[in-house]
Amino acid sequence: MGRLFHTRKNNEYMAPLNSMTGFAAATVNLDNGSIGLELRAVNSRFLDLSFRMGDDFRILEPVIRERINAKVKRGKMECRLYFSAKEGSQLPSEPNTIVLEQLAALADQVRHIIPDARAMGIAEILRWPGMLGDNANDPEAMQAAALALVDGAIRDFNASRAQEGAKLAAIIQQKVAGMRALVTDLRPRTPAIVAAFRDKITRRVEEIMQGADPERIHQEVALFAQKIDVDEELDRLSTHLDEVERVVKQGGSAGKRLDFLMQELNREANTLGSKAAAMELSQASVEMKVLIEQMREQVQNLE
Repeated sequence: MGRLFHTRKNNEYMAPLNSMTGFAAATVNLDNGSIGLELRAVNSRFLDLSFRMGDDFRILEPVIRERINAKVKRGKMECRLYFSAKEGSQLPSEPNTIVLEQLAALADQVRHIIPDARAMGIAEILRWPGMLGDNANDPEAMQAAALALVDGAIRDFNASRAQEGAKLAAIIQQKVAGMRALVTDLRPRTPAIVAAFRDKITRRVEEIMQGADPERIHQEVALFAQKIDVDEELDRLSTHLDEVERVVKQGGSAGKRLDFLMQELNREANTLGSKAAAMELSQASVEMKVLIEQMREQVQNLE
């Protein structure tokens, strides 16, 4: 699911439509324990990354952030990277005194040249290569293993988002089909609805304006009939629905574009309702707005 899709019509490669929610977990075993990684994300207007990781991996944060930024565009995302010691493993009873003395001598030389230099903490000293003998993991090896784990987890994470995105796309397309059915049903009936309403208004105006110029009455009624004509709204609804389908099929980071289209669809549905000259148009407007709101709920979950 995480790879690009191939379209049969024009031989172009298109990205999947991704949900902003996703989860992936992976582990890798080392001699003295294992490294675990979890990626999880929920909806967010922008990409909001946070990290929870041990000191051994803190130096990797900029690299991991860059790799995630290259593959994820939106969502509130958490990356948790941690080391778990092997069950039953024991630490040595004392540190390697030779390495410790060498490290202390080097630290004295540094402070002699740079008096304000920060002293190393106990945790940093104990993590120094060779300080705990064979029980200590090589920091460089741990970091390399962690980065390999990150690359695989991002692929799995995007695969889960693409799978969820395909479900959301199917729901959106179903609602689009429902709106198309409403537009298709209304279009041939609209002229008759407007004509009937125009005749009704003409009779009322003639009753109220007895003795008035018939031509003036005809002009006023024709102007009012033009105002309640909804052909333009139906045309724009069809155009926006075409664009929704195109964007969904194209995939990629389509959430913001689809959210804008939901606003446009809602605007046309509202105008249709305000110009409604019959109960059928009012009901269709309400049904359209229900479908649009259902689509908007799904669009809010898309990257």
